Amino acid sequence: MKKVTAFVGSARKRATYSAAREFLDGLKRLGDVEGEIVPLGDYHLETCRGCKQCFEKGEEFCPFRDDDRNLLIAKIMASDGVVLATPNYSFNVSGLMKVFLDRLGFLFHRPRFFGKAFTGIVAQGIYGGDKIVDYLDFVGNGLGFNTVKGACFTAFEPMTDKEKGKVKAAMADLSRRFYKALIKPAYPTPGWMKLMVFRMGRTSIQAELDERSMDYRYYRDQGWFHSDYFYPARLGLLKRWGGSLFDALALNLAKKRAG
Repeated sequence: MKKVTAFVGSARKRATYSAAREFLDGLKRLGDVEGEIVPLGDYHLETCRGCKQCFEKGEEFCPFRDDDRNLLIAKIMASDGVVLATPNYSFNVSGLMKVFLDRLGFLFHRPRFFGKAFTGIVAQGIYGGDKIVDYLDFVGNGLGFNTVKGACFTAFEPMTDKEKGKVKAAMADLSRRFYKALIKPAYPTPGWMKLMVFRMGRTSIQAELDERSMDYRYYRDQGWFHSDYFYPARLGLLKRWGGSLFDALALNLAKKRAG
C-alpha cells in the first residue's frame, strides 16, 4: 500500500479541501493507496523570523522547534507521495502554506525527500494560478521529490454543476499522472538540470564552507562530496563527463568569489 498525504493550506474546508479529497479518492480507485488530508490550519506553526539558526547550526536550534513543524515533517517522511493544495491568495500560495514552506527552508539546503512523489493543487476564483503551480513544482524539486506537474482549477462559490465537473475532471487527470509516478522506480536517473544543481551546489559547499557549517557537515555525513548524485544513480558516460564539468565550473566560481 502507498501512503499519500495532502497538506491543505486553506482555513476553510471548501473548494481546496474538496479538490484534495477528490484527488485522493481518484488515487484509491487506481490502486492500493491510503490517503490523508492534513489541514495546516489545524496545526500550530510559528512564523519564521529569519534567524538562520536552522541553516547554520541545525534545525534543532530553531527557537520554535516545539511547535508542530517536526510533526508535519514526520508525516512527509512517512508518506510515499505528498500533495500541497492551496487557494490562490493575492496571486500566490495562502499565508498558511507560505508559513509552512518557510519553516521548511533548511530542507532546501539539505533536501531529504528523495524517492517520494509530489504534486500541487491550486484553487482560484479568477487568475494567476498557473504561476503558483509552477512555484509549487519548483518547491517540490528543491526538496528532493519526484515532481509531477500540478493542476490549477478556476471556480466560484458556490460552484455550478459545470464547474464541479471541470474540477472532477482535473483531479482525475492529476490522479492518473501522479499514480504513474507513485508506482515508478523511486530513484530515477536525474536529468541534466538536477545533476547540475547537485554537482555545482555540493562542490561550492565543499570549497567555501567548513565544519562550522551545518550544510557542510550534512553533505559530508551523507557522502555527497564524493557521490555522483544525492542517491545512487546510474549515469551514462556523457552525464559522468558533464558532472565532472559542473564540479570544475563550481570550483572555479568559488575561487573567483574568494578573490
